[in-house]
Amino acid sequence: MVRARRIWVTAAALCVVAGASPGVAAAQGRPPSAAGASADGAAVLPPGWRLTGGGSTPRLEWRSDRPVPMGDARVEFRAGGRLLGVPRPEGDGRTFGLPLDTTRRNGLDRPQVWSGGRRLDGPTTGPAPASPGSPLKPTPLSPPPANGVDPGEPGAYRTKTGEYTLKSVRLPGFAAPVEMRAVVVAPVGAPGERPLALFLHGRHYTCYRGDDITADWPCKTGYRQVPSYRGYLRDQRLLASQGYMTVSVSADGINGQDDESAEDGGAQARSSLIRLHLARWADWARHPATAPAIVRDAPRADLSRVLLVGHSRGGEGVNRAALDSLYPPAADQDGYHGAVRWTVRGMVLIGPTVFGQNPVPDVPSMTILPGCDGDVSDLEGELYVDGTRAVSTGTALHSAVYVVGADHNFFNSEWTPGRSAAPSEDDFYDDPDHPDPVCGKRAATRLTADQQHRAGSVYVAAAARLFVAGDDRVRPLLDGSGKRAPSADPARVLSHAVGARRGGGFLPDGGVSVAGGRLCAAVDPSPAKTCLGGDAHGYSPHFAQWETDRESGRHAIALHWTRTGARTRVTARRPVSLSGAQDLALRLFVPPNSRGTQLDVTLTDTTGHRATLGRIHADGLPGSERTASYWGREFRVPLTAATRTGLDLLSVKSLELAARSSSGRAWLVDAWGWRPGTPEVRAAALPRVDLGRLTVAEGDSGTRTYHLPVRVSGHGSGQVRVHVLDPDTGHGTERLVTVHPGGHDIDVPVEVEGNTRYGPDRSYDVLVKAVHGAVVGSYRGGVTVHDDDPAPTMKVTPLAGRVAEGQSLTWRVSLSEPVDMDMGAVFGVTPPATGPELSTKDVPASWLRDISGRSPDPERPLSKVTGLYLWIDIPPGHTGTDVTLPIVKDRVAEPEESVRFRQLDDMTGKPLPDGLELAGSVMNVP
Repeated sequence: MVRARRIWVTAAALCVVAGASPGVAAAQGRPPSAAGASADGAAVLPPGWRLTGGGSTPRLEWRSDRPVPMGDARVEFRAGGRLLGVPRPEGDGRTFGLPLDTTRRNGLDRPQVWSGGRRLDGPTTGPAPASPGSPLKPTPLSPPPANGVDPGEPGAYRTKTGEYTLKSVRLPGFAAPVEMRAVVVAPVGAPGERPLALFLHGRHYTCYRGDDITADWPCKTGYRQVPSYRGYLRDQRLLASQGYMTVSVSADGINGQDDESAEDGGAQARSSLIRLHLARWADWARHPATAPAIVRDAPRADLSRVLLVGHSRGGEGVNRAALDSLYPPAADQDGYHGAVRWTVRGMVLIGPTVFGQNPVPDVPSMTILPGCDGDVSDLEGELYVDGTRAVSTGTALHSAVYVVGADHNFFNSEWTPGRSAAPSEDDFYDDPDHPDPVCGKRAATRLTADQQHRAGSVYVAAAARLFVAGDDRVRPLLDGSGKRAPSADPARVLSHAVGARRGGGFLPDGGVSVAGGRLCAAVDPSPAKTCLGGDAHGYSPHFAQWETDRESGRHAIALHWTRTGARTRVTARRPVSLSGAQDLALRLFVPPNSRGTQLDVTLTDTTGHRATLGRIHADGLPGSERTASYWGREFRVPLTAATRTGLDLLSVKSLELAARSSSGRAWLVDAWGWRPGTPEVRAAALPRVDLGRLTVAEGDSGTRTYHLPVRVSGHGSGQVRVHVLDPDTGHGTERLVTVHPGGHDIDVPVEVEGNTRYGPDRSYDVLVKAVHGAVVGSYRGGVTVHDDDPAPTMKVTPLAGRVAEGQSLTWRVSLSEPVDMDMGAVFGVTPPATGPELSTKDVPASWLRDISGRSPDPERPLSKVTGLYLWIDIPPGHTGTDVTLPIVKDRVAEPEESVRFRQLDDMTGKPLPDGLELAGSVMNVP
């Protein structure tokens, strides 16, 4: 028995179970779609699913009917609303497998495959439409007014391009070295030191040869590295023409290893790589003669003005690099150990992942959300905006720009068909028979690859101009002011933001009461509590799920009315000050494709004075059941009416929304006092929390208590929310904890009881998220208990090894001792050593179909039947099971015939040289 994967089983397997003492269990099969169904009461698995690996190494496996492209969002197995785990992909691009312990195996309940908020194993459609019949037809958005300054216009400088390759580096937890390679685009003739923009691509294939692409690292002989780092040359040239030094770094060495080596999806490794490059640029700025030619011949970089641009997992890596530059990580988790000789002024995150959901609060950011993202399709990057609220001072602007009709890949030309060196594709899969009305290739709202990349370049330049150059004239493109950059046409780009000069405000998470509406939960298994129920027609980026099935501290306000004049009142726990604000800015959304929602906005102060500020007109984004189009647009109403009527803006008690349409739905994300401007940002001195993982041996006796490794560094105190996941159910319990540097405020004890019985490893997992006055680096940790007992021996004893026709061959498979997990083996039929072989007509036709999915016709030896395997399973606490092979009485005169099933190798599926056998013979009955 070995702990290994079985990836080769292609048909139904036999699963039999013993009683308290060995009994007889007929070898009854199941249809192929239920291949993995266990005999201990677990639910029958749906088509495409199976349990493989036998009892000793149980593995839940799903195989797609089409290739699943390598992407940035993690593929996840879920069941019963909880996360089962993150499976590993196999080399065929279709198969994913997750090792299971006994508790997770028994808890399977209609398993599902999800990636980036999108289900992969079910229908491509999402939840049912919000109303009966066909959903409303998407219509393109009208263009907003042009901004006074267009950052997409090329600058005055010519550009020069070159590359550098340095010695590869070792990163913690990664077996193979990671490359230090980059492409530089520099301005020619720009005076003085120039700001630096560093780009990092996301997770993609690493190697290719012709049309063959792999995720290997290093690349095999004859394969070339996929040049993902060259995919942003268009963006780099625009910035370089405007006077920026630009560098795009390669991270294929991380992409090829992060699924196996990084619990955080590779965020810390990518941060280390970024900072290793920045350290070299700092060296070259001081000693230009040591720089590569392209850097040596270019203007010197100003490391006090750095913009980080990350795509997909590169976006999460950029966020971590900015965090690590302000609040140093633990040395044993980090690949960079030098001084921080740079200042990150801002970040651009393009379709980013956010596995940790812990954005750095005091570095300004702009997150690009592609409306047709087929990879990170839940647009979870919205959490880089929403997740910063109330965490720190709130002076950093955090913007989200929603690009209608953009997919995930086409922001990188090396991921774009017709432009890439390696094979590439449109990540939004479109069924040609049922094209998506928003994101289908011929949809009016879908952008071409060129249109999309051009828009991306423009908004990267806008972020650089605002965050690095400090040009406030481009802010209206990013902060919800409703302006557009004409150079990005025909793309329709919408924006909203938090931070900067916003103040006061009504936050659903800040303690409010609601009348005439519902304070709803972003993530909750209860349909009565969740914000988007089963009648939603798509998804919301604001409600992207984390690793838990419910979360405190993430709410919105749901409005549903059936008459004109219906009112929803939101009352703050403490009076809100809107003093000094120019407008009230509301982030609010209505159902996709809907038109004409009108809401009057009224404020009431603590003395009862009321002022109606104005009316907002809200239309839904173009959306389908496959898009995350429930996204909050920013609406502003002037506070002049409040001032005119004498409302006390220092002490506002409530916000009221009154419907001016006969029926409708809306969701309020938050509301703030707003005034123009972009203040200078200074990072607060905050404590940083990092969780670690401790692996311990189970031991043979006694009970030992271990504690979750936690490191709290930095300054001051702050609050975090700690989620402890139950290893049996996967459900979490949470608590709010105040942390202090060097303290032991987060204490999660784990009791381990030793024994001498063989069993599975057991993982006690913990998650942490910043709430207020703290930041989080390594968000996931725990205690893994390694079972250190030897596996028992297994043997086969024939009970009826030679029988007459009409009887059954029977064998007993037994263990030398009981164990704490399922144990088993898979046997494949092979020709007998001598003599004639049993044929498909010698066993019941129903049994053969159940076991292999095959017909007995035409008659052939059993060893010629594809997919005929016997899966022997012995449950925990038992020592054996009996297996029977039914034989029919065919009334045909024939010699004695034999059958042989041989134990198969876990990895290869081939018979083990010294493996067990189930062998027997059948005598003819005259």
